[in-house]
Amino acid sequence: MVQPDMLDQPGRDGPPPAAGAPSGRAMRLGRRFAGVALSLVLTLLGLLLVTFVIGRIMPIDPVLKVVGERATQAQYDAAYQAMGLDKPIWQQFLRYMAEVLRGDFGRSISTGHAVAQDLRRVFPATLELATLGTMIGVLVGVPLGVVAAARRGGWIDQVARVVALVGYSMPIFWLGLMGLLLFYGILGWVGGPGRQGIVYDGMVPTVTGLILVDSLVAGDWAAFRDAFSHIVLPAGLLGYFSLAYISRMTRSFMLEQLSAEYVVTARVKGLSERRVIWGHAFRNILVPLVTVIALSFGSLLEGSVLTEIVFSWPGIGQYITKALLAGDMNAVLGGTVVVGTCFVALNLLSDILYRLLDPRAT
Repeated sequence: MVQPDMLDQPGRDGPPPAAGAPSGRAMRLGRRFAGVALSLVLTLLGLLLVTFVIGRIMPIDPVLKVVGERATQAQYDAAYQAMGLDKPIWQQFLRYMAEVLRGDFGRSISTGHAVAQDLRRVFPATLELATLGTMIGVLVGVPLGVVAAARRGGWIDQVARVVALVGYSMPIFWLGLMGLLLFYGILGWVGGPGRQGIVYDGMVPTVTGLILVDSLVAGDWAAFRDAFSHIVLPAGLLGYFSLAYISRMTRSFMLEQLSAEYVVTARVKGLSERRVIWGHAFRNILVPLVTVIALSFGSLLEGSVLTEIVFSWPGIGQYITKALLAGDMNAVLGGTVVVGTCFVALNLLSDILYRLLDPRAT
Protein backbone atom coordinates (compact mmCIF):
# COMPACT_ATOMS: atom_id res chain seq x y z
CA MET A 1 0.00 0.00 0.00
CA VAL A 2 1.30 3.43 -0.90
CA GLN A 3 1.73 5.71 2.08
CA PRO A 4 0.48 9.33 1.79
CA ASP A 5 3.94 10.75 2.46
CA MET A 6 5.34 8.73 -0.43
CA LEU A 7 3.32 10.80 -2.91
CA ASP A 8 5.58 13.79 -2.26
CA GLN A 9 8.81 11.87 -2.84
CA PRO A 10 10.61 12.12 -6.19
CA GLY A 11 10.29 9.08 -8.45
CA ARG A 12 13.09 6.80 -9.40
CA ASP A 13 13.42 8.52 -12.75
CA GLY A 14 14.36 11.84 -11.20
CA PRO A 15 12.82 14.79 -9.36
CA PRO A 16 9.44 16.18 -10.42
CA PRO A 17 9.51 19.10 -12.83
CA ALA A 18 9.92 22.51 -11.29
CA ALA A 19 6.82 24.58 -10.75
CA GLY A 20 6.04 26.81 -13.70
CA ALA A 21 8.26 24.86 -16.10
CA PRO A 22 6.61 24.67 -19.55
CA SER A 23 5.36 21.22 -20.53
CA GLY A 24 6.71 19.48 -23.59
CA ARG A 25 3.40 19.88 -25.40
CA ALA A 26 3.32 23.63 -24.72
CA MET A 27 6.86 23.97 -26.06
CA ARG A 28 5.96 22.02 -29.20
CA LEU A 29 2.88 24.19 -29.70
CA GLY A 30 4.96 27.32 -29.23
CA ARG A 31 7.51 26.20 -31.80
CA ARG A 32 4.83 25.21 -34.28
CA PHE A 33 2.96 28.51 -34.03
CA ALA A 34 6.21 30.44 -34.18
CA GLY A 35 6.98 28.60 -37.41
CA VAL A 36 3.48 29.33 -38.73
CA ALA A 37 3.86 33.03 -37.84
CA LEU A 38 7.24 33.20 -39.59
CA SER A 39 5.80 31.45 -42.64
CA LEU A 40 2.90 33.92 -42.64
CA VAL A 41 5.24 36.92 -42.56
CA LEU A 42 7.45 35.53 -45.32
CA THR A 43 4.42 34.69 -47.48
CA LEU A 44 2.98 38.19 -47.14
CA LEU A 45 6.40 39.67 -47.88
CA GLY A 46 6.69 37.52 -50.99
CA LEU A 47 3.18 38.53 -52.02
CA LEU A 48 4.06 42.20 -51.73
CA LEU A 49 7.26 41.67 -53.72
CA VAL A 50 5.50 39.77 -56.51
CA THR A 51 2.69 42.31 -56.85
CA PHE A 52 5.20 45.16 -56.84
CA VAL A 53 7.34 43.57 -59.56
CA ILE A 54 4.26 42.84 -61.67
CA GLY A 55 3.22 46.46 -61.36
CA ARG A 56 6.63 47.63 -62.55
CA ILE A 57 7.04 45.28 -65.51
CA MET A 58 3.56 45.84 -66.91
CA PRO A 59 3.77 47.74 -70.24
CA ILE A 60 1.76 50.61 -68.80
CA ASP A 61 3.17 54.02 -67.93
CA PRO A 62 1.59 54.98 -64.58
CA VAL A 63 2.72 58.59 -64.99
CA LEU A 64 0.77 59.04 -68.23
CA LYS A 65 -2.30 57.60 -66.55
CA VAL A 66 -2.04 60.35 -63.93
CA VAL A 67 -1.03 63.42 -65.95
CA GLY A 68 -2.59 62.50 -69.28
CA GLU A 69 -1.07 62.28 -72.74
CA ARG A 70 -1.24 66.04 -73.30
CA ALA A 71 0.94 66.91 -70.32
CA THR A 72 4.18 68.80 -70.86
CA GLN A 73 7.56 67.26 -70.18
CA ALA A 74 7.91 69.37 -67.04
CA GLN A 75 4.59 68.11 -65.71
CA TYR A 76 5.56 64.55 -66.57
CA ASP A 77 8.92 64.85 -64.78
CA ALA A 78 7.32 66.41 -61.71
CA ALA A 79 4.78 63.56 -61.46
CA TYR A 80 7.53 61.01 -62.10
CA GLN A 81 9.51 62.30 -59.12
CA ALA A 82 6.44 62.70 -56.92
CA MET A 83 5.56 59.05 -57.48
CA GLY A 84 9.09 58.03 -56.47
CA LEU A 85 9.87 56.40 -59.81
CA ASP A 86 13.24 58.16 -59.99
CA LYS A 87 14.45 56.17 -56.97
CA PRO A 88 16.22 52.78 -57.20
CA ILE A 89 13.87 49.80 -57.44
CA TRP A 90 14.65 48.57 -53.92
CA GLN A 91 13.81 51.96 -52.43
CA GLN A 92 10.56 51.99 -54.38
CA PHE A 93 9.70 48.58 -52.95
CA LEU A 94 10.46 49.62 -49.38
CA ARG A 95 8.28 52.68 -49.83
CA TYR A 96 5.51 50.59 -51.35
CA MET A 97 5.71 48.05 -48.52
CA ALA A 98 5.58 50.76 -45.85
CA GLU A 99 2.52 52.31 -47.49
CA VAL A 100 0.74 48.96 -47.77
CA LEU A 101 1.45 48.14 -44.13
CA ARG A 102 -0.26 51.44 -43.25
CA GLY A 103 -3.24 50.40 -45.38
CA ASP A 104 -2.41 52.92 -48.12
CA PHE A 105 -2.64 51.44 -51.62
CA GLY A 106 -2.52 54.79 -53.38
CA ARG A 107 -5.30 56.47 -55.35
CA SER A 108 -7.34 54.87 -58.07
CA ILE A 109 -7.18 56.55 -61.45
CA SER A 110 -10.55 55.10 -62.46
CA THR A 111 -12.62 56.23 -59.49
CA GLY A 112 -10.53 59.10 -58.13
CA HIS A 113 -10.84 57.65 -54.62
CA ALA A 114 -8.27 56.02 -52.39
CA VAL A 115 -7.88 52.35 -53.34
CA ALA A 116 -8.35 51.33 -49.70
CA GLN A 117 -11.69 53.15 -49.66
CA ASP A 118 -12.76 51.40 -52.87
CA LEU A 119 -11.74 48.01 -51.49
CA ARG A 120 -13.75 48.56 -48.30
CA ARG A 121 -16.74 49.26 -50.53
CA VAL A 122 -16.44 46.33 -52.97
CA PHE A 123 -14.95 43.56 -50.84
CA PRO A 124 -18.10 42.93 -48.70
CA ALA A 125 -20.06 42.20 -51.88
CA THR A 126 -17.60 39.46 -52.88
CA LEU A 127 -17.38 38.19 -49.30
CA GLU A 128 -21.16 37.86 -49.09
CA LEU A 129 -21.37 36.08 -52.44
CA ALA A 130 -18.48 33.69 -51.70
CA THR A 131 -19.76 32.90 -48.19
CA LEU A 132 -23.21 31.90 -49.43
CA GLY A 133 -21.65 29.90 -52.26
CA THR A 134 -19.39 28.04 -49.83
CA MET A 135 -22.29 27.37 -47.47
CA ILE A 136 -24.24 25.79 -50.33
CA GLY A 137 -21.19 23.76 -51.34
CA VAL A 138 -20.66 22.45 -47.80
CA LEU A 139 -24.31 21.77 -46.91
CA VAL A 140 -24.94 19.88 -50.15
CA GLY A 141 -21.51 18.65 -51.21
CA VAL A 142 -20.41 17.01 -47.95
CA PRO A 143 -23.53 14.81 -47.44
CA LEU A 144 -23.58 13.99 -51.15
CA GLY A 145 -19.95 12.87 -51.07
CA VAL A 146 -20.44 10.80 -47.92
CA VAL A 147 -23.54 9.01 -49.22
CA ALA A 148 -21.92 8.46 -52.64
CA ALA A 149 -18.93 6.77 -50.98
CA ALA A 150 -21.12 4.70 -48.64
CA ARG A 151 -23.20 3.49 -51.60
CA ARG A 152 -20.44 3.19 -54.12
CA GLY A 153 -21.69 2.19 -57.55
CA GLY A 154 -25.30 3.04 -56.72
CA TRP A 155 -27.46 5.66 -58.37
CA ILE A 156 -26.54 8.31 -55.80
CA ASP A 157 -22.88 7.72 -56.53
CA GLN A 158 -23.55 8.04 -60.26
CA VAL A 159 -25.46 11.30 -59.72
CA ALA A 160 -22.65 12.70 -57.57
CA ARG A 161 -20.06 11.87 -60.23
CA VAL A 162 -22.16 13.48 -62.98
CA VAL A 163 -22.69 16.58 -60.83
CA ALA A 164 -18.95 16.86 -60.24
CA LEU A 165 -18.16 16.29 -63.92
CA VAL A 166 -20.62 18.96 -65.10
CA GLY A 167 -19.39 21.35 -62.43
CA TYR A 168 -15.82 21.01 -63.68
CA SER A 169 -16.73 21.11 -67.38
CA MET A 170 -19.39 23.79 -67.89
CA PRO A 171 -18.19 27.40 -68.41
CA ILE A 172 -19.48 29.46 -65.53
CA PHE A 173 -20.31 32.49 -67.67
CA TRP A 174 -22.51 30.33 -69.93
CA LEU A 175 -24.42 28.89 -66.98
CA GLY A 176 -24.82 32.40 -65.59
CA LEU A 177 -26.28 33.72 -68.82
CA MET A 178 -28.61 30.73 -69.17
CA GLY A 179 -29.68 31.13 -65.55
CA LEU A 180 -30.50 34.81 -66.07
CA LEU A 181 -32.42 34.01 -69.24
CA LEU A 182 -34.49 31.26 -67.63
CA PHE A 183 -35.03 32.28 -64.01
CA TYR A 184 -35.07 36.06 -64.49
CA GLY A 185 -36.05 36.72 -68.08
CA ILE A 186 -38.62 33.95 -68.62
CA LEU A 187 -39.85 32.76 -65.22
CA GLY A 188 -39.21 35.93 -63.20
CA TRP A 189 -38.33 33.93 -60.09
CA VAL A 190 -35.20 35.90 -59.16
CA GLY A 191 -33.98 39.47 -59.29
CA GLY A 192 -31.90 40.78 -62.15
CA PRO A 193 -28.24 41.81 -62.26
CA GLY A 194 -26.78 43.85 -59.40
CA ARG A 195 -27.06 43.52 -55.63
CA GLN A 196 -30.38 45.35 -55.28
CA GLY A 197 -33.17 46.79 -57.31
CA ILE A 198 -33.16 50.50 -58.12
CA VAL A 199 -35.95 51.15 -55.61
CA TYR A 200 -33.90 49.79 -52.68
CA ASP A 201 -30.48 51.00 -53.78
CA GLY A 202 -28.91 53.03 -50.95
CA MET A 203 -31.95 52.76 -48.68
CA VAL A 204 -30.38 50.33 -46.20
CA PRO A 205 -27.82 51.95 -43.84
CA THR A 206 -24.37 50.43 -44.29
CA VAL A 207 -23.16 48.68 -41.14
CA THR A 208 -21.20 45.65 -42.32
CA GLY A 209 -21.40 46.15 -46.08
CA LEU A 210 -23.26 42.82 -46.35
CA ILE A 211 -26.67 43.71 -47.76
CA LEU A 212 -28.47 40.74 -46.26
CA VAL A 213 -27.06 41.40 -42.79
CA ASP A 214 -27.56 45.18 -42.95
CA SER A 215 -31.18 44.82 -44.05
CA LEU A 216 -31.84 42.44 -41.16
CA VAL A 217 -30.18 44.82 -38.72
CA ALA A 218 -32.34 47.66 -40.06
CA GLY A 219 -35.45 45.46 -39.88
CA ASP A 220 -36.22 46.18 -43.53
CA TRP A 221 -37.71 42.89 -44.69
CA ALA A 222 -38.66 44.23 -48.10
CA ALA A 223 -35.03 45.18 -48.78
CA PHE A 224 -33.91 41.78 -47.46
CA ARG A 225 -36.23 39.92 -49.83
CA ASP A 226 -35.08 42.08 -52.73
CA ALA A 227 -31.38 41.52 -51.91
CA PHE A 228 -31.96 37.78 -51.49
CA SER A 229 -33.70 37.58 -54.86
CA HIS A 230 -30.63 39.16 -56.48
CA ILE A 231 -28.00 37.05 -54.73
CA VAL A 232 -29.68 33.64 -54.86
CA LEU A 233 -28.80 32.93 -58.50
CA PRO A 234 -25.09 33.96 -58.53
CA ALA A 235 -24.56 32.40 -55.09
CA GLY A 236 -26.28 29.22 -56.24
CA LEU A 237 -24.07 29.13 -59.33
CA LEU A 238 -20.89 29.51 -57.27
CA GLY A 239 -22.30 27.04 -54.75
CA TYR A 240 -22.76 24.48 -57.52
CA PHE A 241 -19.11 24.73 -58.56
CA SER A 242 -18.08 24.59 -54.91
CA LEU A 243 -20.18 21.50 -54.15
CA ALA A 244 -18.79 19.79 -57.26
CA TYR A 245 -15.29 20.11 -55.82
CA ILE A 246 -16.23 19.43 -52.19
CA SER A 247 -18.41 16.39 -52.98
CA ARG A 248 -15.67 14.87 -55.13
CA MET A 249 -13.02 15.30 -52.45
CA THR A 250 -15.37 14.11 -49.69
CA ARG A 251 -16.16 10.97 -51.67
CA SER A 252 -12.46 10.30 -52.21
CA PHE A 253 -11.64 10.76 -48.51
CA MET A 254 -14.54 8.57 -47.42
CA LEU A 255 -13.66 5.73 -49.81
CA GLU A 256 -10.19 5.62 -48.32
CA GLN A 257 -11.55 5.48 -44.78
CA LEU A 258 -14.28 2.94 -45.51
CA SER A 259 -11.66 0.50 -46.79
CA ALA A 260 -9.58 0.80 -43.60
CA GLU A 261 -9.30 -2.06 -41.10
CA TYR A 262 -10.95 -0.20 -38.22
CA VAL A 263 -14.15 0.15 -40.27
CA VAL A 264 -14.19 -3.60 -40.94
CA THR A 265 -13.65 -4.21 -37.23
CA ALA A 266 -16.47 -1.83 -36.28
CA ARG A 267 -18.85 -3.62 -38.63
CA VAL A 268 -17.82 -7.03 -37.27
CA LYS A 269 -18.61 -5.80 -33.75
CA GLY A 270 -22.15 -5.11 -34.88
CA LEU A 271 -22.15 -1.30 -34.99
CA SER A 272 -24.86 0.23 -37.13
CA GLU A 273 -23.86 1.39 -40.61
CA ARG A 274 -24.87 4.95 -39.74
CA ARG A 275 -22.58 4.97 -36.71
CA VAL A 276 -19.72 3.46 -38.68
CA ILE A 277 -20.02 6.05 -41.44
CA TRP A 278 -20.78 9.22 -39.49
CA GLY A 279 -19.34 8.36 -36.09
CA HIS A 280 -16.04 6.86 -37.19
CA ALA A 281 -15.16 7.29 -40.87
CA PHE A 282 -16.51 10.83 -41.24
CA ARG A 283 -14.73 12.04 -38.09
CA ASN A 284 -11.44 10.90 -39.57
CA ILE A 285 -11.86 12.96 -42.75
CA LEU A 286 -12.64 16.22 -40.95
CA VAL A 287 -9.00 17.29 -40.93
CA PRO A 288 -8.38 17.16 -44.72
CA LEU A 289 -11.96 18.28 -45.37
CA VAL A 290 -11.35 21.53 -43.47
CA THR A 291 -8.46 22.32 -45.81
CA VAL A 292 -10.60 21.54 -48.87
CA ILE A 293 -13.38 23.85 -47.68
CA ALA A 294 -10.92 26.65 -46.88
CA LEU A 295 -9.35 26.39 -50.34
CA SER A 296 -12.79 26.33 -51.95
CA PHE A 297 -13.78 29.47 -50.08
CA GLY A 298 -10.55 31.20 -51.11
CA SER A 299 -11.06 30.24 -54.74
CA LEU A 300 -14.56 31.75 -54.69
CA LEU A 301 -13.17 34.97 -53.21
CA GLU A 302 -10.75 35.45 -56.09
CA GLY A 303 -12.29 33.31 -58.80
CA SER A 304 -15.76 34.83 -59.05
CA VAL A 305 -14.69 37.40 -61.65
CA LEU A 306 -16.80 36.00 -64.50
CA THR A 307 -19.80 35.58 -62.19
CA GLU A 308 -19.52 39.18 -61.02
CA ILE A 309 -19.26 40.42 -64.60
CA VAL A 310 -22.25 38.39 -65.83
CA PHE A 311 -24.43 39.45 -62.91
CA SER A 312 -23.05 43.02 -62.69
CA TRP A 313 -22.07 42.24 -59.13
CA PRO A 314 -20.03 45.15 -57.69
CA GLY A 315 -17.36 42.99 -56.03
CA ILE A 316 -13.61 42.93 -55.92
CA GLY A 317 -13.32 40.68 -58.98
CA GLN A 318 -15.17 43.14 -61.19
CA TYR A 319 -13.24 46.02 -59.60
CA ILE A 320 -9.85 44.47 -60.42
CA THR A 321 -10.94 43.57 -63.95
CA LYS A 322 -12.12 47.10 -64.75
CA ALA A 323 -8.96 48.56 -63.20
CA LEU A 324 -6.76 46.26 -65.30
CA LEU A 325 -8.54 47.24 -68.51
CA ALA A 326 -8.12 50.91 -67.58
CA GLY A 327 -4.43 50.51 -66.68
CA ASP A 328 -5.17 51.46 -63.06
CA MET A 329 -2.29 49.56 -61.47
CA ASN A 330 -2.79 50.95 -57.96
CA ALA A 331 -6.24 49.40 -57.89
CA VAL A 332 -5.04 46.14 -59.46
CA LEU A 333 -2.17 45.72 -57.00
CA GLY A 334 -4.30 46.72 -54.02
CA GLY A 335 -6.97 44.18 -54.92
CA THR A 336 -4.34 41.50 -55.54
CA VAL A 337 -2.77 42.08 -52.13
CA VAL A 338 -6.16 41.87 -50.40
CA VAL A 339 -7.11 38.63 -52.16
CA GLY A 340 -3.67 37.13 -51.50
CA THR A 341 -3.89 38.10 -47.84
CA CYS A 342 -7.27 36.36 -47.62
CA PHE A 343 -5.69 33.19 -49.01
CA VAL A 344 -2.90 33.35 -46.45
CA ALA A 345 -5.38 33.97 -43.63
CA LEU A 346 -7.55 31.04 -44.73
CA ASN A 347 -4.51 28.75 -44.85
CA LEU A 348 -3.55 29.88 -41.36
CA LEU A 349 -7.09 29.26 -40.12
CA SER A 350 -7.19 25.79 -41.67
CA ASP A 351 -3.83 25.02 -40.04
CA ILE A 352 -5.16 26.07 -36.63
CA LEU A 353 -8.33 24.00 -37.09
CA TYR A 354 -6.18 21.10 -38.25
CA ARG A 355 -4.33 21.10 -34.94
CA LEU A 356 -7.52 21.48 -32.93
CA LEU A 357 -9.25 18.58 -34.70
CA ASP A 358 -6.22 16.30 -34.71
CA PRO A 359 -4.40 16.25 -31.32
CA ARG A 360 -1.61 14.18 -32.87
CA ALA A 361 -0.52 17.31 -34.81
CA THR A 362 0.26 19.27 -31.62
